[in-house]
Amino acid sequence: MNESAPSHVKEGTVTMDTGELRCDAASGSETSPDPSCAVRAPIGLLAELTHRCPLQCPYCSNPLELEKVNVELTTEEWQRVMRQAAQLGVLQVHLSGGEPTARRDLEEIVKAASEAGLYTNLITAAVLLKRDRLEKLKECGLDHVQISIQDVDTEAENADRIAGYKGGSAKKKEVAGWVRELGMPLTINAPIHRHNIHSVEAIINYAVELGAGRVEIAHVQYYAWALKNRASLMPTREAFMEAARIVERERERLKGIIVIDAVVPDYYAKYPKPCMGGWGKGIINITPSGRVLPCHAAESITHLEFDNVKDRPLADIWLNGSAFQKYRGTSWMKEPCRTCPRREIDYGGCRCQAFALTGDAANTDPACSLSPMHEAWAKVADTESHQSAPAFIYRRPGGATSKPESEKTEKTTATSDA
Repeated sequence: MNESAPSHVKEGTVTMDTGELRCDAASGSETSPDPSCAVRAPIGLLAELTHRCPLQCPYCSNPLELEKVNVELTTEEWQRVMRQAAQLGVLQVHLSGGEPTARRDLEEIVKAASEAGLYTNLITAAVLLKRDRLEKLKECGLDHVQISIQDVDTEAENADRIAGYKGGSAKKKEVAGWVRELGMPLTINAPIHRHNIHSVEAIINYAVELGAGRVEIAHVQYYAWALKNRASLMPTREAFMEAARIVERERERLKGIIVIDAVVPDYYAKYPKPCMGGWGKGIINITPSGRVLPCHAAESITHLEFDNVKDRPLADIWLNGSAFQKYRGTSWMKEPCRTCPRREIDYGGCRCQAFALTGDAANTDPACSLSPMHEAWAKVADTESHQSAPAFIYRRPGGATSKPESEKTEKTTATSDA
């Protein structure tokens, strides 16, 4: 690795032992990690190369305020990030967006990541990819491709309606075929909601037919843009339970053929999921402009301040950044989390969801049955899911606009390239 040691931690002792980083000089300070000064190196880096995207998905997980192309990190800055990530101990980088292929310099970024020793995964909608470019990305060191889909209906009307992009479903299938022809591993990701939950079995079979090694049945998480569309997207509890039964049955039937991952919708859970495996514990996220986040939705917590890789080394931000320290460990917790035996299992759930729904990110995630808000919160899902679905509020440049369900989807293109 050709990056110099992080300047902000030179005064202390920085060591790495089986993934553990330790900054001894910071102990006793207000910014020291909790519960001690030791934290493990992040396993993965989510690199949001751009917020530009040709799709208009109503469940988009990017922040409400998108970053514009003129503030995106340069090629050289992303290359430096890759070297610093490898030096920190990151093992894999997920190249995401928006749509990462909207950047003309993607090959150069992939090459830098590969040369630094990182396993590279391209998370893409696939609609902008051409075969010759995919071949070039492989030559540059791309290891894996993950393609998102909206549905697998025969005529693709529902899939294209959900994405707000006509012809997208057919292009995704074509690109998936190229990935396998080039000998690259493939994951299919399907965000699940009211409008496609009936297709869970078909989606799994579709992934098998494409030769994917993994399929993600990922129920939509309702924050950011998805929260605007919750009433339209929320499936009924009955539909969710049936989908869960299908997943378990197919896992058994397809054991050794494909891995089936499933993400449960928070509104129907008894206990919350650990936020990114624990806040500041295993994943690090970088926005298009270089802001470093503990999770991709962390900017929704308005009182947090985030460092930028243009101003501070990545290792120093991970170890000592105030946003990472804020909810790392357990000492920040309030009751019932503070004395809960699950406090180091789920870490109180999602901090962003707690902030969005209670106004205090330190509160128990309402997804937890021990939260005083849980009953009322779960009732919202039950009520909305049994009502007629309102029209989507599509994720369009220029703001939130409703689009009648009967309106024909129109193809859009990505905005100007980097």
